[in-house]
Amino acid sequence: MTGQLQICIHRGTREIGGSCVELEYDGKRIVVDLGLPLNAELEATELPHIPAIHSADGSLLGVLLSHGHRDHWGLLPKLPGGINVHLGRKTLSIMTAAAPFMPGGYAPDSAMVYEDQKAFELGPFWITPHLMDHSGFDAYGFLIEAGGRRIYYSGDIRGHGRKAALFERFLASPPADVDLLLMEGSSLGRLSTSQRFETENEIENRLLETMRRTAGIVLVACSAQNIDRVVSVYRAAKRSGRRLLVDAYAAEVLKATDTKSIPKPTDEWPDVKVYIPQAQRRFLKERNIAALVDAYKGRRVFPEALPEEAAKSAMLMRPWMLRDLAQAGALMGASAIWSQWDGYLKEEAGIKFQDACRAASVGFEIIHTSGHADPHDLQRFAEAMQAKKLVPIHTFQPDQFEGLFGNVARVVDGEWFYV
Repeated sequence: MTGQLQICIHRGTREIGGSCVELEYDGKRIVVDLGLPLNAELEATELPHIPAIHSADGSLLGVLLSHGHRDHWGLLPKLPGGINVHLGRKTLSIMTAAAPFMPGGYAPDSAMVYEDQKAFELGPFWITPHLMDHSGFDAYGFLIEAGGRRIYYSGDIRGHGRKAALFERFLASPPADVDLLLMEGSSLGRLSTSQRFETENEIENRLLETMRRTAGIVLVACSAQNIDRVVSVYRAAKRSGRRLLVDAYAAEVLKATDTKSIPKPTDEWPDVKVYIPQAQRRFLKERNIAALVDAYKGRRVFPEALPEEAAKSAMLMRPWMLRDLAQAGALMGASAIWSQWDGYLKEEAGIKFQDACRAASVGFEIIHTSGHADPHDLQRFAEAMQAKKLVPIHTFQPDQFEGLFGNVARVVDGEWFYV
C-alpha cells in the first residue's frame, strides 16, 4: 500500500537498548537508530528483520542516528556498505576519536551530518533534528514528516543535565500538530512519580564535598563520553584546588567535542593534564597510534610524579587503571567515586573493582544521576507535545504509560502500523 505512512518498531517496545524504528512511505524507507541490546554481544546479535537493508532496490534512503550511545548505534557495523548514516557533526567526531580505543569501536564510512533545527529531505521524508539534553553529547530527537503526517521520535532525553535549557526551550515551543509521539520511558520502574533525579549541579556539589575531605587523589570512574559528568568533575576539581587528570582516550574524546566550554588538555586549559597508564602505552603502540601522544607534550604527568601530584589531582579512570596507580604509590588517602550506572557494580568487573578498592584502603562511594528524564519531566514533555497518540519505546515498563500519559497506544516489536 502506498500513500500512507507506516511504522515498525523492530526493537524497543519492551526494553531499553537495541532501539530500531523503520518508517515507510510510498515505497521509500528510513531507519531511526540501529542499536545493540543491553548486555548483548555484537558477534552474536543479528540485525532486525529489515529486508530493505539487504535490497538493491534503493528503497532504504538512510539511517538516522539520534546520538552516540551503543544501544542506539551498536548494530551499525553490520550494515552493508553504501548506506548513508545521518548523525550530528560532533557525534561523528567523538565516535571517530573513540573508535581506536574501544572494542568494536566504530564510526560510519558513509556519514552525512545534520544540524540542530535545520530540516533536511530524504526522498518523501522531511526531517528536523532537535538538540536535546542527555548524558550522551550531541543527542537529538527527530520530527519526521511524510504524506501529510507528522511523527516525533524523542530519542533519549532529560531535563536535569547541564543542557537543561535545551529541554526547556523545546517545551516552550514544541512541534505542533504531531500525529504520533514515540517517547522513551527509561526511568519508569526506577522512580515513583514524585521522585526526581539529582541535577548535574547537585552532582558537582557532591563531588566537591568528597574532593575537599579527601587527603589523596580522587578517582572518578565515569564514561569519558558523558561530557556533562566530565564537566562536573572538572568544575568540582577546580573549586577544590585540584587539577584534572585524563588518559589518552578521554583526552581524544574531549578534544573531539570541538566545544570551547569543554575542558580538554590544551593550552587554554592549563589545569587539565594527561596520564597514560602502562597498558594504554602498549595499546597505542600496538595500534600504531602512539604519535597522538605527541600532542600532549608539556601536559603529561608520568608515574613517578603521581605520588606528589595525588593530593592536588582528580582523575577520570576506569577500574583496570587502579593497579597502575597502586604500583606508582599514588593511592595513599585516596577516594574512588563510581559515577555511572550502579548496575555495573553487580557484574564481575564491578565487584572486582570494589574489592580492589577495599584491599587498597581506598574509600568508595556512588555519586551519579541518570541520563534520562524522570517521570515528572516525561509528563511535562508529553503534555507540551499534545500528540494525538503516544507510543512507548525504550522502556522496560510500557504498562506504566497509561497511568501517566494520555492517548497512549501500545504496539509490539515487529508490528507495522499506520499513522
